[in-house]
Amino acid sequence: MASLPIDPDTANTARSLLKGALELRSRAFKAILTLLAAFVALFPFADRVFQIISEPLMQAMPEGSSMISKQVASPFLTPMKATFWAALFLVMPLLLYHLWKLVDSWLPAAKRKIALPFIASSAALFYIGAVFAFLVVLPMVFQFFTSVAPPGVKVMTDINAFLSFTLGMVFAFGFAFQVPIIIVTIVWTGLVSRKTLAGARPYVLLAAFVIGMVLTPPDVFSQTLLAVPMYALFELALFVCARLMPDR
Repeated sequence: MASLPIDPDTANTARSLLKGALELRSRAFKAILTLLAAFVALFPFADRVFQIISEPLMQAMPEGSSMISKQVASPFLTPMKATFWAALFLVMPLLLYHLWKLVDSWLPAAKRKIALPFIASSAALFYIGAVFAFLVVLPMVFQFFTSVAPPGVKVMTDINAFLSFTLGMVFAFGFAFQVPIIIVTIVWTGLVSRKTLAGARPYVLLAAFVIGMVLTPPDVFSQTLLAVPMYALFELALFVCARLMPDR
């Protein structure tokens, strides 16, 4: 019985998909191995890592106050979780590199020159947002919360709740600082013109405060600290678009 002829296009597509799947598996394995190696290297210093992360809160707490652990395993698990997230932050450039190499093979040659600067800029803005949250925003937020405690209330924060709050704020600011990348991308692709975005300034300002309300604790202070930098980055993105793409 004669076999059916194989369409060359189908065969090429199958080979391309297989090659992509193998590349994905290889890159994913390398990324996970890199993250695990960083975590293992930092694990002996887990308590020190947690102390560094908790420094903004400890400095803001009234004299005689301290953090507490309400769960039996928290004294062990919370520093370990903090160490894992610290390792993730440290190896993020390498993880993004593997992502870039994975995407690079699927991009047309004309787009490859643009994709790498976008990924690098996105990573840099994420780090800037995270550092801004950790060094500027969190100390102010903790100082505010501890100072408004009613008389007779002793501030004693649970270490697990503290870590969740801190990570939430850091990631919120890291992702919020992606605004310039988003604006430049939609203008560059022609989805929305720069003039249209400039005319929508009042709505963008309102959206910044709504996003701040969603991503931060339910208080005006934290919302403002996120919304104002977001709107400033929006204006910066419009300025960059005007310089690089004046006809759009």
